[in-house]
Amino acid sequence: MAMAKRNKRILTSIIHVSRLFSTVPFDPPPLSAPHRVVVTGLGMVTPLGCGVETTWKRLMDGDCGIRAVTIEDLKMNGFDTETQQQTFDHLTSKVAGVVRCGSNPGEFNEELWLNSKDHRSIARFIGYALCAADEALRDANYIPTQQDEKESTGVSIGAGTGSISDILDASRMICEKKLRRLSPFFIPRILINMASGHVSMKYGFQGPNHAAVTACATGAHSIGDATRMIQFGDADVMVAGGTEASIDALSIAGFCRSRALTTKYNYEPKEASRPFDCGRDGFVIGEGSGILVLEELEHARKRGAKVYAEVRGYGMSGDAYHITQPHGDGRGAVLAMSRALKQSGLYPNQVDYINAHATSTPLGDAVEAKAIQSLFCSHAASGNLAFSSTKGATGHLLGAAGAVEAIFSILSIHHGIAPLTLNLTKPDPIFNGDFMPLSASKMMRIRAAMSNSFGFGGTNSSLLFAALD
Repeated sequence: MAMAKRNKRILTSIIHVSRLFSTVPFDPPPLSAPHRVVVTGLGMVTPLGCGVETTWKRLMDGDCGIRAVTIEDLKMNGFDTETQQQTFDHLTSKVAGVVRCGSNPGEFNEELWLNSKDHRSIARFIGYALCAADEALRDANYIPTQQDEKESTGVSIGAGTGSISDILDASRMICEKKLRRLSPFFIPRILINMASGHVSMKYGFQGPNHAAVTACATGAHSIGDATRMIQFGDADVMVAGGTEASIDALSIAGFCRSRALTTKYNYEPKEASRPFDCGRDGFVIGEGSGILVLEELEHARKRGAKVYAEVRGYGMSGDAYHITQPHGDGRGAVLAMSRALKQSGLYPNQVDYINAHATSTPLGDAVEAKAIQSLFCSHAASGNLAFSSTKGATGHLLGAAGAVEAIFSILSIHHGIAPLTLNLTKPDPIFNGDFMPLSASKMMRIRAAMSNSFGFGGTNSSLLFAALD
């Protein structure tokens, strides 16, 4: 009994002391200077080709990856022939930036990335990400084997729509009362975060596992978010970018119904995507993937990694205006670009090249041009600021666009050449004098390049890359 009373007194004292200490505030969290982040590896799957070298060469040669859509492109094999033909006939836009498939160099190998026995849970958008990530990691010469390295390596890969073709096929099974045939891999095939998941599982990366979904700004946000994860010390290395496989009946039909796609150039597909041109009438839907290896600067130096550029700035904003249209004064774009500049520590006149989001829509291109003119003022008017939209060659890759165009911006720094805007024959009247998008690739010294990405819902992102002096 005495022992019990003593234990009770001790417990009461402990509770009393703990209550006293509970009133003392916690120390502030430890602060550390943000880490610098560099790009050490690049990988691409685009309508221009599979691989960075193939894609960049064709872009520089002025080639176009856009072609006419066929019934086979709609991925409706489970439907009867009449339904397939009727669907095809009702599409008002019949051009697309389609990834070239095959076993030849520069082509996406479906047998390798989609059709092996281990890939039943891998939809096309995931396969594109795996292929591009493989190239990027090899380019970075970074395939870690040590456990601590794997734990400090993360993945940030997003997509805009995932696998709509799988959803269409599943809905057909419901209509035909054949739901028992639904694949047990249906859900893992359509989840957008599975692109990041599969890359992390393939290489054993146990750092942050992240998937942004912000429509056409997805790729840029994925890269920017990954950059901040390294800056805050969450990882030493991040595999980051965007992916999309949107060439299917339902995706094309949906964008057709929203009147976002071009309809004037169904018989001239290579002329259909014409950013900043007076003849533009909507974007060309495209597919592919762009993946970067981002790395903490000292980590990259320690292992002797090749460095393409440094990620200097990442700006975000919201239009808070309309579900699909930007505000007429370009305020969202101005905010995103100015915030990227502020974070970078650079002045507007230190930016040499901008890879514009310009998708070939009448309103969007003009608003972005107005925003660039507003923010860069005399620098833009002087002709010293080069800018272009590479979507003339690739079409609009939706969730992958920001990542692919970030790579183009990085390569412009690396090679000292600003890529052209394809099909720019009659520039929009908003341009005048030396404020004019590039209609031909331009050899020049590029120390800082910006890449813009804007998406439905008014989401905006700007990435700023710079040479590492």
